Amino acid sequence: MSGAASRPPIELRLARAGLPPLPRTAWLELDLDALRTNLEILRAVVGPGVRVEPVVKADAYGHGAAPIALALEAAGADGLSVATLDEGLELRAAGVTLPVLVLYPIPPDGVAEAARAGIATSTGPGLLTARLLAAAAAWNASAGTGARPLEVHIEVETGLGRGGVLPDMVPTAVDVVLAAPGVRLAGVWTHLAAADDRDSALGQDEAFGRALAPLVDAVHWGPDAIRRHLAGSGGVLAAGLRRWDSVRTGLSVYGMVPDALTPPAATAGRAAGLRPVMSLLARPVRVMELPGGHGISYGPSFVTTRPSRIATLPVGYGDGWRRDLSDQAEALVRGVRVPLVGRVAMDAVMADVTEVPGPAVTEDDEFVLLGEQEGERITAFDLAATAGTISYEVVTAMARRLPRVYHAAGSPVGIRTLAGGRSDWHASSSGTAISATSRSMPS
Repeated sequence: MSGAASRPPIELRLARAGLPPLPRTAWLELDLDALRTNLEILRAVVGPGVRVEPVVKADAYGHGAAPIALALEAAGADGLSVATLDEGLELRAAGVTLPVLVLYPIPPDGVAEAARAGIATSTGPGLLTARLLAAAAAWNASAGTGARPLEVHIEVETGLGRGGVLPDMVPTAVDVVLAAPGVRLAGVWTHLAAADDRDSALGQDEAFGRALAPLVDAVHWGPDAIRRHLAGSGGVLAAGLRRWDSVRTGLSVYGMVPDALTPPAATAGRAAGLRPVMSLLARPVRVMELPGGHGISYGPSFVTTRPSRIATLPVGYGDGWRRDLSDQAEALVRGVRVPLVGRVAMDAVMADVTEVPGPAVTEDDEFVLLGEQEGERITAFDLAATAGTISYEVVTAMARRLPRVYHAAGSPVGIRTLAGGRSDWHASSSGTAISATSRSMPS
């Protein structure tokens, strides 16, 4: 969303859409049209015959798992990936019907629930896998004929050093899963350690292929059979890697290129079309003229050197606005960059608006801390560079207590707050439904 200063206040926009008001004057805006466009771009990059299965772990990288998953499902995603079983169950409770894969092994006690919900799990070597398969066998015996098997994807360790079976163990791991009662082998996968390092990425791709080669006559591979998957966003936007049967797009579906990656000519054009989905906005809870020599926030780390007009924005490190950004970041108001001064508090950060042209800034002005306003832009990459982190952490850190307002065709279509929000989903600007109608949105 642009965060343009001239647009109607958020309260009016929500009321016009029949949505509840915000509980505070700091909020995230999520552009579902951008989300759909990003999915279309990524599908074009990987080409036909490859499943595109976005990653919606960590509350969809801070964007709101259930609403984002529903929008991706309506936009034609082929499946979704999460990191934990309860993340998958949250999606099912919201009405998501796409295939869901948990990228880490689930606890054995969760096997029955995962099988009933049609949520797949990853496995590797060791005790956890043995216990998971035993739990699946017990579930199969107790549930009787017609019980839904637990779907399993075997992770292969090709260089990340984090999980999975070693390449020479893959045939045995496949045989064990194929022979296990109550289990269906649904995929084999690996993950890149450095998608921006061409030699490293190609080496892992080749190692994955070698690990699968002995199974060519024993297993039926394919997008609609047992799926092979390797590439996340970096692997999709880098050059030369095989697409296999599916890709797990994470950061890119939210409109960002992985920080260390410079897309090669083959994908650079399409990568340039990715649009950030998330913006962070706020209106001040106080705008005050303070005298020179007045401290701002704790410490204080900033003291005014002249009479200054200071706006207090109700967003802080409790919302994911990192304390590392103290006295270093900026915000946009009326399309003008203003410094954020003083230490970031748990619930507030202050902006020096003394130099903003025109009438004095007031509590009615809308600030953009992440996003675009009147042609100026602050990106997650900008904030990451300032804070010494990566854009993944910037967006994922956005706390659940920040209200999330979902937009399509320029208008609000849903809201999520801690108390839960009623959402009336409408059609996107292209006329394609972006989610189910009158669906309850989990908090």
